[in-house]
Amino acid sequence: MRDFGYERAHDVPGAVALLGTDPDARYLGGGTNLVDLMKSGVERPGLLVDVRELPLDRIESTEDGGLRIGATVTNSDLAAHPEIRRRYPALAQAVLAGASGQLRNMATVGGNLLQRTRCGYFTDLARPCNKRTPGSGCSAVEGEHHNHAILGASTHCVAVHPSDMAVALAAFDAVVTYQTADGPGELPFADFYLPVGDAPHLETALPSGALITGVTLPPAPVAAVSRYRKVRERASYAFAIGSIAAAVDVRDGVVREVRIAFGAVASRPWRARAAERALTGGPVSADAFAAAADAELAAARTLPHNGYKVTLMRNLVVAVLTELTEEAAR
Repeated sequence: MRDFGYERAHDVPGAVALLGTDPDARYLGGGTNLVDLMKSGVERPGLLVDVRELPLDRIESTEDGGLRIGATVTNSDLAAHPEIRRRYPALAQAVLAGASGQLRNMATVGGNLLQRTRCGYFTDLARPCNKRTPGSGCSAVEGEHHNHAILGASTHCVAVHPSDMAVALAAFDAVVTYQTADGPGELPFADFYLPVGDAPHLETALPSGALITGVTLPPAPVAAVSRYRKVRERASYAFAIGSIAAAVDVRDGVVREVRIAFGAVASRPWRARAAERALTGGPVSADAFAAAADAELAAARTLPHNGYKVTLMRNLVVAVLTELTEEAAR
């Protein structure tokens, strides 16, 4: 690990100004991802700007009936918040499905959005990785890729995004707010993560030096009947091999509104727009759910060892939507 400086920020403008003093500076929240990457040599910041004590640790109702979540709210506090549990239960479930209790106590909402892939080649400095070293190649395409992307990937990178929380935020049309030296800004969640394309090292649309200040959840009555389901290779703390956040509003046997997002299948949380379009206005049935899943997964491009994810995600769509519609009918 290289030597680095450390500064504790006391307000948002001060944090942004501190980051601007060093081109190799990084913001430090809970450190649950960044510190690991520093230990492995993937990240080598010259300065850490500690933002943990900034006044961004509250969850508040917005005037239009949504919720605003501060960037330094811990994952544990987010999952336990009564309004999150009542109005966006899939988000609480997603947070609880990620990491261990100790890590959730440290990890922050802002940091969770910026965590980087857990692809083994990304953290192995001896192997090529376009996300770590642009232009060096993607070792996973011909190597170990059983948990890699089936949607939206490219020949330059097939890694998946590791966040559970972000999948639920994608389903509920969250908006990310940030601060730069030029003032505040915001990004709809659909635009926050960049397509992998030929530049996988460029992961978000945040301006250079931007500090995430919060995430806003717009009012979404449909989210009250929602669920997050995660499939992993062991029951204890593990990253997903496939996950889904879903919400549905059914009236008189017809799907009036539905939200679906996939996790662990792409370089970013994957909003299943094709599946949503196929379901909206149609009947409630396992066949309809399966057909909607097939409409979304028609774009899947698999590698020799990750094709099982197509079947896995199809089954998740059917199972979770069946559970939700049965719950809504009670």
